[in-house]
Amino acid sequence: MAGEVVFNTGMVGYPETLTDPSYTGQILVLTYPLIGNYGMPAFHSSGGLHPNYESPAGTIRGLIVADYSNNYQHWNEETSLSHWLYKQRIPALSGIDTRRLTRHLRDKGSMLGKIILDGKEPEWYDPNKEHLVRQISRPEIQTFGDGKRVLFLDCGTKENIIRELTIRNLQVIRVPFDYDISQMEYDGLLVSNGPGDPAMCTETIQRVQLAYQNERPVMGICLGHQIMALAAGASTYKMKFGHRGQNQPVLNHLSQQAFVSSQNHGYAVDIDHLPKDWKTLYTNLNDQTIEGIIHESGRFFSVQFHPEAAPGPVDTSFIFNDFAKLLEGQ
Repeated sequence: MAGEVVFNTGMVGYPETLTDPSYTGQILVLTYPLIGNYGMPAFHSSGGLHPNYESPAGTIRGLIVADYSNNYQHWNEETSLSHWLYKQRIPALSGIDTRRLTRHLRDKGSMLGKIILDGKEPEWYDPNKEHLVRQISRPEIQTFGDGKRVLFLDCGTKENIIRELTIRNLQVIRVPFDYDISQMEYDGLLVSNGPGDPAMCTETIQRVQLAYQNERPVMGICLGHQIMALAAGASTYKMKFGHRGQNQPVLNHLSQQAFVSSQNHGYAVDIDHLPKDWKTLYTNLNDQTIEGIIHESGRFFSVQFHPEAAPGPVDTSFIFNDFAKLLEGQ
């Protein structure tokens, strides 16, 4: 298998990580050395969602780990990680010096790579040239929960975003990334996370621009943050190696509070091209990249990190409360 090689610094939560659609097209290196010791949980659907996973299937093109544990035990496990990967047709390698590989990616940047078995070498594959959102966005319309209506543009969403909204008594109407929303009735719009270059999502950018004109609350997460910035007139760029892990510190510029956040992205918003009626909401304390923007009206805002954080931390889940209050006119 071939793809873009990236690394994740999380210590736990590989079932959620391996089913995060934002990893579409990528070969994932897990920096935590011991992987597989708690197996993989049961796969089942509840109300159209999958409680133990972030999407119905694995999205990575390959997995690289240092030490794979054949012995697994967990109260929620159903099968081994190895068997799950086999069913998903995802190749994996263990016994790799992932520390050395991660240092190489950190110094040189994310790059294309291949997993070659038995001398069968695949063609090079560059996911950054693909419209990955078109490939991963669900074509059907689904409705979850009851309450204020949140129109949810699915760019390759993690399902925990939907769970976080419904437990706050909001109705989520999930539609494809390019769905015509001009005739839709809704109280607020949310643009999901997803894979790839946000500049390719021209249809989604147009939908968000229309929502700005309607002045209903709009929130974006990860790729949705980048799309909101592009819709406002800003620009984006590809980062050297991105942010992928559960330990990224971000600063809220309104409260001057710092939070530890979960992240998974390879593109960022260019601060030099942020329009005057928008300002920075969050900043990454490691490299000063923009982690969120907010319009001067307060109705439109976005975050680069994952407030739904599956796996954690859940330090920023209050952001969904802020969005719910906007829908109530507070």
